[in-house]
Amino acid sequence: MNKRFYIFSVLVIFLLSCESIIAPTPTATLPPPTSTSTPPPTPTPLPTEVESIPTAPGCISPEPAQADIDRALAFTGEAFSASTWKRTYSVAENRVAVTWLDSQYGALAYLEALVYPCGYDEPDIDTYFSDENWKTIFANYESYEPVAECRADTGLRLYQFTTQNQGAEYAVNYWAQNDTDTRLITMMIVFPTAEKSVLGDYSTQLFPDLPNCSE
Repeated sequence: MNKRFYIFSVLVIFLLSCESIIAPTPTATLPPPTSTSTPPPTPTPLPTEVESIPTAPGCISPEPAQADIDRALAFTGEAFSASTWKRTYSVAENRVAVTWLDSQYGALAYLEALVYPCGYDEPDIDTYFSDENWKTIFANYESYEPVAECRADTGLRLYQFTTQNQGAEYAVNYWAQNDTDTRLITMMIVFPTAEKSVLGDYSTQLFPDLPNCSE
């Protein structure tokens, strides 16, 4: 046998045996990363039509009190306590707004605690949720379409929509709840239409008396 070929063969066998010895042990499979889907845009707050300084007898200040802030932050309980939900809030004349953005499904929850200094009644809510105002609320979306509207015996209202934004389709549930004579709570939850069952779970948790308009 050629001496040079013999040395080369021995070297190849040695290298192969070393490779089999030092080959790394396979690591455990890592969990898939959390989805970074971008949530839909926050709805546009409607302009208030009440006087900045109440003049009629019996009216209160339009500025939210600490109790209004506490009520808005505590309204949803533990529903959005998972680490995938990130909460922010703001306080302005006549309202406290709370926003939750979800990184797992690319979802949004938005609550407003509205202050009516001189009180309100059902026609005021009808006006607030008029066709024209829906255009303002969904101004940040490419399109929206009403699906259903219903209400419970308690006066709780639910408006359901489908929306489009950046090529994605979303299902929307939007409630209005009479909280006190001068306070109205509105709550909007938006999920991709592929996750309507998850939207249903949150809806049942928050508003068990009116989670949807189909029952």
